[in-house]
Amino acid sequence: MTKHPLSGDGNHDTPDAGGLSARDARRRRRLSHRPSDRVIVATLAGTGLVAAFMQTLVTPIIADLPRLLDSTASDTSWVLTSTLLAAAIATPITGRLGDMYGKRRIMLVLLTIMTLGSIVAALSSTVVPMIVGRSLQGIGLGVISLGISILRDVIHAKNLGGAIALVSATLGIGGAIGLPVAALIAENMSWHYLFWLATALSAIANGFVAWIVPVSTLRTAGRFDFAGAVGLGVGLIGILLGVSKGGEWGWASSVTLSLMIGGLVVLLAWGYFELRTPHALIDLRVAARRPVLLTNLASISVGFAFFITSAALPVLLQAPTSTGVAFGLPLLLASLCLMPLGLVMFFLSPAAARLSAAKGPRTSLILGSSIICLTFAAAIFLTGEVWHIALVSTLIGVGVGFAYAAMPTLIMSAVPPSETAAANGLNSVMRTLGSTVAATVVGVILSTQVVVSEGISTPTTGAFQLSFALGAAVSLVGVIIAFFIPRRGRAYDTASIPVQS
Repeated sequence: MTKHPLSGDGNHDTPDAGGLSARDARRRRRLSHRPSDRVIVATLAGTGLVAAFMQTLVTPIIADLPRLLDSTASDTSWVLTSTLLAAAIATPITGRLGDMYGKRRIMLVLLTIMTLGSIVAALSSTVVPMIVGRSLQGIGLGVISLGISILRDVIHAKNLGGAIALVSATLGIGGAIGLPVAALIAENMSWHYLFWLATALSAIANGFVAWIVPVSTLRTAGRFDFAGAVGLGVGLIGILLGVSKGGEWGWASSVTLSLMIGGLVVLLAWGYFELRTPHALIDLRVAARRPVLLTNLASISVGFAFFITSAALPVLLQAPTSTGVAFGLPLLLASLCLMPLGLVMFFLSPAAARLSAAKGPRTSLILGSSIICLTFAAAIFLTGEVWHIALVSTLIGVGVGFAYAAMPTLIMSAVPPSETAAANGLNSVMRTLGSTVAATVVGVILSTQVVVSEGISTPTTGAFQLSFALGAAVSLVGVIIAFFIPRRGRAYDTASIPVQS
């Protein structure tokens, strides 16, 4: 076993006979008797499932939030928006903190914040504390990209591809399982129990990460770039808030235009500043490398296409049948129809990993994006039966599974180990940007192209077909981008702690 230096914590414990302090001796014993790769991967995958569950937690009660929180629909919409914004802003920042101070340490902090947010939301009866709680939960969602980054540090290279594919798939299966569970709780118990369940799950995940995941020994030197973090946060808030609220506020309104233009200006200034900062929050020169840049652009398209299934398919399944367009299913049955999307992502992860190992992750990304594109093209003509929707959901899950398994591998193969978490955090922001745009565009389509029957309005068949056609077009762009990703990148070491050969 190769020996690696251990980073101290500034303690002054009495050295033992070998010259090590008691704390460093404990660390060495921990590294020498580390859990197996399978146990570590299972722990990080379970943590990813918990985080993904947080994203679908409020779906069953969205329509009832104004009544439950004694507020307006406009105000309660921030329960969703705040989570999205908090996750998008915090993920790259906490990724950089993980690179500097230890990914496991920052993951434990995020899980603690997620637990606190769940408690705040569970105790809420008005909209403001609920938004605060959901924002704290959103900050905690960065554990998924941190977990993927930890894999590079602690998993043997021969197991790394499969581990990344599995943890990436938790984004899908967490929602697939979580939505029916949340629906059952919401239909049969007080909605507060949704957040007490979230509290228990995040606390359990925190305990398992502290117990199982090895201490991170890889560190990035330098000071944390506070100015860069503020600049990135302000810029992202402007753009994402403008995109997500533009339909409600008006795309030509002064508020929307000010947010989007101001956010863009701030990000341009932020980029200029980052290029001249010795220890930048995100190394833009690394981010501009062709493999990283093109993977991030392809991630926008995959995030866009993936979210169309979340925005359009539930409406198609649940909207009233009076107009002859939708199927009028209750939430639980609709959730079960969409469950295959997440399940196939999970169970196909070993196949995605084997394909990436044999042909390269670029091939997996091309295949996944192609499957998404073809499925959406077919979905234009498959809206007449419930099983059509289930089939579309399943095939989209296949495509997203291959794509999501490939993207972190492409990113990590093109950046040095000291920047893994920050680079994965930026990639997560790109997926979020794609999802935000999809939610906005599809929301506009479904709300403006409606048919009315007996006083009930539902989106037209043409509205759903246009949404699917848009998904196919954006996915096709992603396929084209993926073809330009280099087949081979520069080689970096994959692990920072000793592993058994």
